[in-house]
Amino acid sequence: MSAAVDAALVKQLRERTGAGIMDCKQALAEHGGDVEKAAEWLRHKGVAVAAKKAGRSAQEGLVGSYIHAGGKIGVLVEVNCETDFVARNPEFVALVKDLAMHIAGAPTPPRYVSRDDIPDEVVAAARARFTAEARESGKPEKVLAQIVEGRVQKFCSDATLLDQPFIKDPTVTIGALLTEKIAKIGERIAVRRFVRYRLGEDDSSSQLIAHSS
Repeated sequence: MSAAVDAALVKQLRERTGAGIMDCKQALAEHGGDVEKAAEWLRHKGVAVAAKKAGRSAQEGLVGSYIHAGGKIGVLVEVNCETDFVARNPEFVALVKDLAMHIAGAPTPPRYVSRDDIPDEVVAAARARFTAEARESGKPEKVLAQIVEGRVQKFCSDATLLDQPFIKDPTVTIGALLTEKIAKIGERIAVRRFVRYRLGEDDSSSQLIAHSS
């Protein structure tokens, strides 16, 4: 593999994952220049780094905003980090803006930050509805539970910000995006809460979500 090819692959991997130059070089070296395998390795590495930082206190950060659809949709989102220094980091600032933009423009607007934030009664109501619909459609009882559970999992995934595919890069979820940023920036980062307004909706239709952590 020539130096020129090496540089092109490193650039490609950096653009895809946001990882540092040395990490990209190591990932490519360990996977024979395979960008797909290198990207997966970097994601797993990011998960390990994020797990080590999960217990840290994150009380700094920013409240970001985004106006969408010609002023008809507005979003505020609070994203926390550990230090004021990182809160001023251009990459962190850009992340907050991207998250606000995603919440505003996602095909299915998120209602909760994480699955842990979904109330038990909401999941129970969804499961009851899906069960009734499956029975009405004539699905056999032996596969009913599996069908219903699949629909419940899809419902929870669609409603949860961290589980949604990132609107700017659907190959990664918002949760994976945060994990990559934690590994790169070196601090715990967490979405605490957000509110999404749509012109003409009453207050009960606006969604204010607080992260449980």
